[in-house]
Amino acid sequence: MCRLFIGADPSLWEAQTRSLRLDGVSTSVRLERFYWEVLEEIARRDGHSLARLIGRLSRECDEAGHDQGGFASFLRVCCGRYQALRLAGEIPAEGAIADLDAEAILARERQRRAPAQQYAEA
Repeated sequence: MCRLFIGADPSLWEAQTRSLRLDGVSTSVRLERFYWEVLEEIARRDGHSLARLIGRLSRECDEAGHDQGGFASFLRVCCGRYQALRLAGEIPAEGAIADLDAEAILARERQRRAPAQQYAEA
């Protein structure tokens, strides 16, 4: 089983630091190459640059009242959720993500997770 993961191209887990301007403030974000590639795919789907996507995620994260102390972790989770939602069929292979009904997708996701959470609590 582990061979499937450890046999992957080592460059995928090579950390890269990228400098960005978020709301006029220069900052840097350090992520593994794999996550940068996923974020670039997400940005491309909606016709955004990577910097614009990350800026939007940062702004919306602030607006929702989330702590940005772990912003790199948040970006990794965004990538994982994107992949998981693709596998679940909630995000189609083509088309803009912004055009999707986020509230409906989140409601279906909560329904799918509810039995697993009930089982874990028992």
